[in-house]
Amino acid sequence: MCLICGFIYDEAAGLPTEGIAPGTRWEDVPPNWTCPECEARKEDFEMIEI
Repeated sequence: MCLICGFIYDEAAGLPTEGIAPGTRWEDVPPNWTCPECEARKEDFEMIEI
């Protein structure tokens, strides 16, 4: 979950519009990726359990 805007990255869904295939684990998301909602950096995300 993005700590800035609350966007939640879903590993099962991925982000095909961002070039991230469904099933892509968070660890495998490129380090230079940014939040599609607010452009926060990957380091501004925190793992949460849903």
